[in-house]
Amino acid sequence: MADHPFSLDGRVAVVTGGASGIGLASATALARAGARVAVLDRGETAAETLAAIGGEAFAVRADVADEAALEAAFAAVMERAGRLDVLVNSAGIAIRRSAVELSLADWEKVVAVNMTGSFLAARIAARHMIATGSGGAIVNVSSIMGFSGGGLYPNISYQTTKGAIVNMTRALAVEWAEAGIRVNAVAPTYVETPFIAPLVADPALVARIHAMTPLRRLARPEEVAAAILFLAGPGASMITGHTLPVDGGFLAQ
Repeated sequence: MADHPFSLDGRVAVVTGGASGIGLASATALARAGARVAVLDRGETAAETLAAIGGEAFAVRADVADEAALEAAFAAVMERAGRLDVLVNSAGIAIRRSAVELSLADWEKVVAVNMTGSFLAARIAARHMIATGSGGAIVNVSSIMGFSGGGLYPNISYQTTKGAIVNMTRALAVEWAEAGIRVNAVAPTYVETPFIAPLVADPALVARIHAMTPLRRLARPEEVAAAILFLAGPGASMITGHTLPVDGGFLAQ
């Protein structure tokens, strides 16, 4: 293998939801590995955030649930960077309600971001990769809840969409293999990010997470980002269609 297994020198990456949480940690890891990173987020990305990511990071604003805006965002990346090698699908939301209490509108909101948004971003990225003939790598962010129906509380829309991402990853990997596009995913456990801030504010819930995790702790965003970096890079050149748990042993039980 000519490339260093974790080197992304000369590559261009798009990270959806890249302004915070796992997305921000992933953008930072990709930039440190040599990639030029486009941080795609629905809000403004602060200059301080881009500076912290480092490298040649730049911001592109778009909502992943808005197909036209997403198309325009990727076109802007291509115009500015000239190529696209890596996509990290990290944008996601959760509306934590049980099945009998969840409204159709809230169900559709979660589906639009987590499932449809991931599909749209992957499809747009793949079209650019196929058009340039360069191949590439796509890494989706699923969850341990994509494999398990359990958890701290009922969360039907999140669990359903994260499970869909696991099989979408397999299907796209098979479909795009001949184009040289690898598609994989990660399935994190509870991660210390603003996404679960209400949970970590409750010591009793944190204790429950520790108790059901063999490593007895939450994950750090940098640990998930390291797995994403591996799957995006040349060291994973023979890996496609898989979902890698980053879960402290939760799914091994």
